[in-house]
Amino acid sequence: MMRCLIVDDESLVRDLLEDSISQLSYLYLVKSCKNALEAWDIVQQESIDLIFLDVQMPRLSGLQFLQSLDKPPLVILVTAYNEYALEGFNLQVVDYLLKPFSFERFMKACSRANELFQLKNKSIETEEYPDFFVNVEYTLVKIIIADINYIEGLKDYIKIHLSTNERPILTRMSIKAIEEKLPPSQFIRTHKSFLVAAKKITTVKRDFVCIGHQEIPVSASYKENIAHLIQRS
Repeated sequence: MMRCLIVDDESLVRDLLEDSISQLSYLYLVKSCKNALEAWDIVQQESIDLIFLDVQMPRLSGLQFLQSLDKPPLVILVTAYNEYALEGFNLQVVDYLLKPFSFERFMKACSRANELFQLKNKSIETEEYPDFFVNVEYTLVKIIIADINYIEGLKDYIKIHLSTNERPILTRMSIKAIEEKLPPSQFIRTHKSFLVAAKKITTVKRDFVCIGHQEIPVSASYKENIAHLIQRS
């Protein structure tokens, strides 16, 4: 499933994109933003796979926003002006939706993005995710990925709960930063502040997943992740 972000200053276009996204099972809308500055904050906090990006927006244009990202996700430009097509493709965008667009045209663009996403994921899954070190009170502590039960975000810090330690490892790092060190097929977000090893989950409740007796919250915006985990199982 692709985690999507809408960035467009027109409310009617945002509504249309939200409705269109809801009709494709392989898309999940993380947030709908009315400007690029709002989107910037989301991209720093969340894992985003695909952005539906307007070009002409106040203060910071879509193309300026795209150029500001170190590792941009897949992007589908959404604009009323076709003169931006060449510049968009030079930035390696997936496709270009010209307003007003039909649902059939939307589906075609998303299908292309999904194909690229699947190819990217296959190449990622073939790579080895090595165990890594984190800084704990001026000491480097090795984290073995297979030992991780779940990770809890606490503003500028995270707690890494391990099956081999009674006490969690506390280190200064964002949950997004550590998520990038972990194989995506093995860990799922259940909450903005919680990342869980899928294989360690023993029970699924309405608003929690459990690892043994430990309950880990599941927020409304991440319940679809749990539904897909159950379907895969």
